Amino acid sequence: QVQLVESGGGRVQPGGSLRLSCAASGTIFSIYTMDWYRQAPGKQRELVASISSGRDTDYADSVKGRCTISRDNVKKTVYLQMNSLKPEDTAVYYCHTARGLDEYWGQGTQVTVSS
Repeated sequence: QVQLVESGGGRVQPGGSLRLSCAASGTIFSIYTMDWYRQAPGKQRELVASISSGRDTDYADSVKGRCTISRDNVKKTVYLQMNSLKPEDTAVYYCHTARGLDEYWGQGTQVTVSS
């Protein structure tokens, strides 16, 4: 059973930074793509960033240049460094991975960007 636990969310002022972490357990970690999604109130969940087993990365246009996804395969952890945060980045951020047709999600961590 794959378990994903996010941490690192919080409240920050516009222009600030946060680093989210997602620790995985119960699975082989290094060979699978890991993703960060977010869901703002009243909006659909959207993909923010992905990192493949080969460390290829992909970002939503809305966060390109401001966010960096990385992974530590020894710690089985994926990170999302977010800089120059904007109020529109406010959302619950979820860690995600898939094993074939099975999808796994963390419980989410709240990020609030407000002055």
